[in-house]
Amino acid sequence: MKRRTPPAAATGRSPLWGPMFRRHRRPLALGYLLATTHQVCEALVPVAAGYVIGIAVATSSVPAILLGVGAILLLFAVLASAAAYGYYLIGKAAVTEAHLQRVAVVRRILGDPTVGRDRQAGELLSITSSDTQGATQLMETVGGLLASTVGLTVAAVVLLRIDLVLGLGVLVMLTVLVGGVRLLSPYLERRLSARQQAVGLSAAVASDLLTGLRSLRGFGGVAEAVRRYRTASRLSLDATVRATTSNAVVGTTSRLATGALVVLTAAVAAGYAVEGRISLAELVTVIGMATFLLDPIGHITRSVQELAVSWASGRRVAELLTLAPSETAAHDERPDGPLRLTAVVDDGLGPLSLTLAPGELLGVVTTDVATADTLSELLAGSRAPAAGTVRLGDAAVADLEPAAVRSRLLVEPHAVHLLGGSLAAALDTGDGADRQVELPAALDAAALRVEDLTGHADAAGPGPALGDIALLDHGANLSGGQRQRVALARALLADRDLLVLRDPTSAVDAVTEDAIAAGLRRVRAGRRSTAVLTTSPLLLSRCDRVLFIDADGASTTGSHADLLAVDAYRSVVLR
Repeated sequence: MKRRTPPAAATGRSPLWGPMFRRHRRPLALGYLLATTHQVCEALVPVAAGYVIGIAVATSSVPAILLGVGAILLLFAVLASAAAYGYYLIGKAAVTEAHLQRVAVVRRILGDPTVGRDRQAGELLSITSSDTQGATQLMETVGGLLASTVGLTVAAVVLLRIDLVLGLGVLVMLTVLVGGVRLLSPYLERRLSARQQAVGLSAAVASDLLTGLRSLRGFGGVAEAVRRYRTASRLSLDATVRATTSNAVVGTTSRLATGALVVLTAAVAAGYAVEGRISLAELVTVIGMATFLLDPIGHITRSVQELAVSWASGRRVAELLTLAPSETAAHDERPDGPLRLTAVVDDGLGPLSLTLAPGELLGVVTTDVATADTLSELLAGSRAPAAGTVRLGDAAVADLEPAAVRSRLLVEPHAVHLLGGSLAAALDTGDGADRQVELPAALDAAALRVEDLTGHADAAGPGPALGDIALLDHGANLSGGQRQRVALARALLADRDLLVLRDPTSAVDAVTEDAIAAGLRRVRAGRRSTAVLTTSPLLLSRCDRVLFIDADGASTTGSHADLLAVDAYRSVVLR
């Protein structure tokens, strides 16, 4: 099966809609044609019914009546088949495009770390999921709008042929009705856009709070976290209520106006029939047509609301996809040389100058979590310093292609993310290399025994294969310490020249922590450069040197034993 190419992360002002429809032009063209056929056949049903009744009244011919009924049944078969396959094609194109847009958004986010710099994780998740779905809903809306418009046109032509005044009256009232609803569209679109923004913000706050839940509980910040989420959720609720109210007003107004139009049309037609201006068959056709008009008119007015949703969602998706790529794309060669910070100033830092020497095991201690977060983001290239530079060899990390940075530098976050349904999949480094030779050393350095994960540590014989050890989503069937050790083993298996670890032993006991400290030095020191952001004395005592950043952002370097003489350092690592 031919694979479609996900939309590119375009530069400039490339529209979202044009490429979206071009990618699916064939199924959409056929789907729109069949959907239109369905509506035309629907419009012809009252005509056929009136014709059959006219024959019955005029001739009372049973064969003619049966033939007319058969024609009506055939008409229903055609309209049902056209609707089923046509809307299937349109729906399939929409869900396929939603998938392609999700892939493009994720690729954009992961490919350029600066994209998410000004957005919270929850907002990015909202764009990736609900906004891509809302944007691609436009394909279905256009199909329904096109079919309804053609069906409405057929109905109008039929009414004009029956009676010019009646037909013109219906068309004028329809124009006023649709135009009035259209005037409400910008107002509704603004409300829906505000709702999408507010929902994304509340999701972002919830995501951030859940990510740092353990830390919040540790320093007693749960009450403040709940207050902040309550505020964000209230804003989301208010925006949703306003959008829902606006949506209800538009929908109710359009339905009432449509109902009034149908009743008025039927009443006028009945009066014409009494006067003898139109026949009984034409009266049946007019009343049937007036009833049919409920569907296309209702669809057209609903389409106004759906278009507002699609435009609001599409703008958010397009804004992310069409962001100018970071200037980092200028350099994609593999950088050589040490990791170096020069006069770096940022939140809680600075000025900080540091060089991570080849083969060095460096400990980094900060007095608060926020400073460690800042330093991790600076080293990963997802954050630009307020002043100074972070360089990898001769190039600034901010000026390098993310893939080039990752080829030499791995910043392993404290939050553990295990992917895949087995231990083997969770340990996959993603570079396609065969790591079977290095695997035992990495597992040993991370103090990770496969037997411990299965609960059969004392069993005789060879342990289970890594692929046979099943993991739930994100390793939910493992303890926090086990997940942490799996992530550490994976980072060691990646074997990058430069490795930055963030609190890699915070969830393990002291004996295991000591084993990990020894293993980390065994597999990395003297061969690869490693920086460990931690406050663990067991890890720090095995580092070649330790960098301490105090509450004022000032830095001090020395061995763990020497820095214990500094009161601020001692209060952080010996509590």
